Amino acid sequence: MTGLKNPLTDGVISYHAYDAITEMKAPNPTSRDPAQIIIRRAGRKFRNLLFSFLLCLGLPLGTYGSALVTLVRTPDGGIQPQAVADQQGVVHLIYYKGDAANGDIFYVRQQPGQETFSKPIQVNTSPGSAMAMGTIRGAQLALGRNGRVHVAWNGHPPANGSYMEAPMLYTRLNDSGTAFEPERDVVTSARGLDGGGSVAADNQGNVYVMWHAPRPGNTNGEAGRAVFVARSSDDGKTFAPERLATTKPTGACGCCGMKAFADSDGNVFAWYRGASEMTNRDETLLVSHNHGADFEVAYAHGWKIAACPMSSAFLSDTTAGVLAAAETHGRVFFVRVDPKTGKVSEPVWPATQGKHPVVVGNAGGEVLLAWTEGTGWNQGGALAWQVYDAAGNPTSEKGRTEGVPTWGLVAAVEKPDQSFIIIY
Repeated sequence: MTGLKNPLTDGVISYHAYDAITEMKAPNPTSRDPAQIIIRRAGRKFRNLLFSFLLCLGLPLGTYGSALVTLVRTPDGGIQPQAVADQQGVVHLIYYKGDAANGDIFYVRQQPGQETFSKPIQVNTSPGSAMAMGTIRGAQLALGRNGRVHVAWNGHPPANGSYMEAPMLYTRLNDSGTAFEPERDVVTSARGLDGGGSVAADNQGNVYVMWHAPRPGNTNGEAGRAVFVARSSDDGKTFAPERLATTKPTGACGCCGMKAFADSDGNVFAWYRGASEMTNRDETLLVSHNHGADFEVAYAHGWKIAACPMSSAFLSDTTAGVLAAAETHGRVFFVRVDPKTGKVSEPVWPATQGKHPVVVGNAGGEVLLAWTEGTGWNQGGALAWQVYDAAGNPTSEKGRTEGVPTWGLVAAVEKPDQSFIIIY
């Protein structure tokens, strides 16, 4: 048998086209197979019909994708994808390639309606200046005014140096959008990087690079660490010296990552794991309503654990507020945050254990939560996801598939038709 009968084209679906449907990956863009042409042009409603048909055949779609969720592999065999979709539906993506301890970062974009990414542009001008080892110290991405791309990552300390000398590196796409400027260290005094830093940008030209490090003169270990913010008001051209985000002694879990984010109203967030005492490692959300001049604690999700879980966190914007995802008690969760009222919803949890969540929403109020399962130190695992309705109830849109590489993460964005893409 050469394929499956296709009632839509009165022909036979090639197995390559069937794979494209079930895995929801881009089929051969030059193929003239009628089924592949239909798949390439399919919108969300049509994909729903395709999946209903295939489900009637009893095919195992749950591990490949769904009518609402498209699975895409990171381009060029890369790992640790970070993605943002702009208002025009263009997907901006960075990823890591190379040795886990000394690798490079690449940037690509995908236009709406296209199935392939652009030719990669190397982000770091100094070869091997990034790292993937540990999963949470890699590059992070933000879009600023006029769609400018901003990237920040933890750098290496000098040869034979200590972590107290490691740089927090930042770069941006140049004015012509053809290359990245040489990366530069934005740390002036708050040395002592460990867990991953982050970057945020808004549509007013403000850029924020954040990281956690020991306070000056710290003698209290992780409880004496704090979040620092270096701010630029000229689209990343220059940065003021870093400042403490808050004087509140939240501490910071040394090996955990963090996420910085600026929403469409210009509110700025920092989402990280605190460490006020050895066993108090609350996931903590800071918010600033005055462009990073000062921050307040908006939310804290408790976790008593006497070890660093090496967790990451994620923030994204929706018309209904900000979504914040993190890990606690070995499970991932998300909450909705209303920046205007300060109200934070009850956490929404999948039933399984997981790590490294991402969360995005669409204009219809649906929320996609995606995460990894089984990943650990020098160990890959699986991708899992669940779609929730506007009330936070799980829908039938869910799945799981193996294939997250060692040191891997997942990324997710909303498409213009309100469906979602997961990149892994």
